[in-house]
Amino acid sequence: MVRSTPQTHGDILAAAASRFAATGYRGTSLQDIASEVGCSKAAVLYHFANKEAILTELMAPATGVLRSLDEQIAAQPDPASAQRVAAEGFVDLAVRFRREIALLRGDCPELLQQPGFAHIQRISERLIDALAGHPERPSARITALVLLAGIAEQCGQFADVPDEALSAALLALLRRALEPAH
Repeated sequence: MVRSTPQTHGDILAAAASRFAATGYRGTSLQDIASEVGCSKAAVLYHFANKEAILTELMAPATGVLRSLDEQIAAQPDPASAQRVAAEGFVDLAVRFRREIALLRGDCPELLQQPGFAHIQRISERLIDALAGHPERPSARITALVLLAGIAEQCGQFADVPDEALSAALLALLRRALEPAH
């Protein structure tokens, strides 16, 4: 049943997050979001220009933290400090925003092509270099990339694990797997 009054911005965001989690970004239409909220597609479009705008707003807090992490890494005086800041910062990001990251499961490569997310690819490359500690070594970059992708892909699966325990486990994994930077 469609309600006649437009829903609030927040209701639409919550419905979109629910639908993206259930069927993925690609598998969710604006009509699906409107139906979830109980309003018309026009009401959704009153609040958001398109589906990408909804996703961009849902992900804004996480992308803000990612940008801040990128700045912190760039400010480090040496590769070892950059690697430590990258590892700790990425684990914090992945744990804090694990629900948001889970919304992107399977859709990430396509989403990175969207204009609103173009900066994420560039930041990701710098994060991989910092984690690798030896960006000139292919094996170090491969390890860093697999760890980042694996953490991002699977972190949402641990919603029942307390943040502190998940952070400790992920940092221990990174420390064991990464070659220390000098």
